[in-house]
Amino acid sequence: MYVKPKDGLVIRDPDLLDLLPAAGREVPETDYWFRRLRDGDVVSAAPEAAATAKKGGDK
Repeated sequence: MYVKPKDGLVIRDPDLLDLLPAAGREVPETDYWFRRLRDGDVVSAAPEAAATAKKGGDK
């Protein structure tokens, strides 16, 4: 699933041991991420920015 942090929050990714980028990232469907969603720390998002960036480079 693709999630991004709620505005103003910094969320640590326990798998990659870094911070979840503000633009979001694809993460595994684990209890950790479902808890972050339930608690409102992250929101579901679509990876539109990544798709747009790839299309621009395919010229």
